[in-house]
Amino acid sequence: MQIHPLDIITTVLGLAYILFEYRASVWMWVVGFAMQSLGIVLYFQKGLYADCAMEFYYLAMTVYGFWKWLKVEGGGWKVEGLPITLFPRRLIVPWLLITFGLWMLIYWILITFTDSTVPLADSFTTALSLLGIWALAHKYLEQWFIWIAVDVVTCGLYAYKELPFKSSLYALYVIIAVFGYFRWRKMITNNSQ
Repeated sequence: MQIHPLDIITTVLGLAYILFEYRASVWMWVVGFAMQSLGIVLYFQKGLYADCAMEFYYLAMTVYGFWKWLKVEGGGWKVEGLPITLFPRRLIVPWLLITFGLWMLIYWILITFTDSTVPLADSFTTALSLLGIWALAHKYLEQWFIWIAVDVVTCGLYAYKELPFKSSLYALYVIIAVFGYFRWRKMITNNSQ
């Protein structure tokens, strides 16, 4: 097995990204932009086409998330302006239906138009991530549950695709996501008091 240099670089950026996310810092979006730009090349070269395509969406969402997390006050920008909130109940069923629909659509695209060897897992993590990043951009507490599911599956997927650094990163993401959930939940409690 040969180590891909972008596997190492995107892993280091990914670690910085998740630590900024854990702290609910807007700077995660800046790091994320660099990580996703390099991820496009890495995933294409490894035949993870859905992940590759998702990185383009992530690039757009990093710009949106960065903008969403900033707040205009008194004519200037305030960093960390968006508060952490709970996922609206009225969105749960539509969100689940959209996620399932995207999963099936991406799966069909992968089995029809690519030589993907992992279409089921690749399409699952892609569909869930597409809506997970949207939930993160809105700073919903429950986005951590989405990422835990994505990270567990992705850890195994990347190990199978011989991306050991990325696989290890996603194993670490699972742990950080659990702690991130409790940290954000505490931040909601502190903000409401």
